[in-house]
Amino acid sequence: MTPTIFAPATAPGRAGVAIVRISGPLADAALSALTAGAPLPQPRRAARVRVSGEGGEQVDDGLALRFPAPASFTGEDVVELHLHGSRAVMEAVMALLSAQEGLRVAEPGEFTRRAFENGKMDLTQAEALADLIDAETAAQRRQALRQMDGALARLYDAWRDRLVRALAHLEAFIDFPDEELPPAAERAIWGSVEGLTAEMRSHLDDGHRGERLRDGLHIAIIGPPNAGKSSLLNALAQREAAIVSDIAGTTRDVVDVHLDLGGYPVVLADTAGLREAAETIESEGIRRARARAEQADLRLAVFDGAEWPAVDDHTLSLVDDSALVVVNKADLGAVPEAPAVNGQPALPLSVKTGRGLDTLLERLTALVADRLSGGSAAPALTRARHRAALAECVDALARAQAADLAELAAEDLRLAVRALGRITGRVEVDELLDVIFRDFCIGK
Repeated sequence: MTPTIFAPATAPGRAGVAIVRISGPLADAALSALTAGAPLPQPRRAARVRVSGEGGEQVDDGLALRFPAPASFTGEDVVELHLHGSRAVMEAVMALLSAQEGLRVAEPGEFTRRAFENGKMDLTQAEALADLIDAETAAQRRQALRQMDGALARLYDAWRDRLVRALAHLEAFIDFPDEELPPAAERAIWGSVEGLTAEMRSHLDDGHRGERLRDGLHIAIIGPPNAGKSSLLNALAQREAAIVSDIAGTTRDVVDVHLDLGGYPVVLADTAGLREAAETIESEGIRRARARAEQADLRLAVFDGAEWPAVDDHTLSLVDDSALVVVNKADLGAVPEAPAVNGQPALPLSVKTGRGLDTLLERLTALVADRLSGGSAAPALTRARHRAALAECVDALARAQAADLAELAAEDLRLAVRALGRITGRVEVDELLDVIFRDFCIGK
């Protein structure tokens, strides 16, 4: 018998309400034991229950809901207890459930895994549920909800169906050479495969926007010592996240701050001032600063307005067309209204007075939205696992189109189908026969 599992479905700590979820064949029996054999509530209707322990001692007064299989989150019998969220209540209820034979505490993610195994969701939807729980910005929430709604699974399932059909038709040509199968059907197979390959490559060529939206777009603040990088980080974060000092070289390590810019997640990094440093620790900080700048999705180059029109060569070497350039300390009067650094327009800024901060935020938000929204109606790849499987599928399709023998091409198509199926967790093989016998009247 499948073990019955239970666990809190709400975060630990003091709260007005806490939920305990029970899933498995003994869920109803567990509820009956907790309520001293009281009548079970009607399915999907909340009922007030008195939870009691040994000797009839009352533990809590709360609500119970029943979701009989298969109409439940996990596809099994599910019971939810809505109790008062004190530590004493939760510990007592968990102890009572642990004492019941056939019940055990759920492992991390086990409820969702059972939902997948019982066909209530595919792997992409299960991953989307985790993303929704972890979402910190509106854009992350929208992406997770879209994937939970099945947008990514529908796209991959449609591709997989087309691949299965192409493979089934090719298998028919191989296995039934004496049958009068239309020659145009073979041409249609490779036309379909070629179109699918182009669609998948376009899907892969998305700038990793889905993964970046999950993890946050990385922006590195770079510049010479005392240009005001740490002050700018604090101003954008609206808190004292980095130490600010007039002493050059104060920032030795990378300081990360997570921001929400226009609903998009951003990881803003303050780095060590770029210069030639003889001191070992500062040299390591500068090395890390350069490494972070090279890995960042966007660079925010800060030049020192007190030195204007001179600019730092170390910072200039890291400025490209995609960098956002600002000249801080514009309040000192030496910085023009429309400065340019190496021919690239720069934004005059004064962290001290606040001048230009609103404009900088607007530009940063626009750049982040442009990088992460993508402007595509198609759902985005959200995990490295999806990208690796899809790339494997594209490679297999390319080999199939270049194969000299139909048998080798069929094997590569089969590998492509399996690679695509691993994304959603659908790896059936018997459906090939279904397609063959549905589309061809073999043996007529």
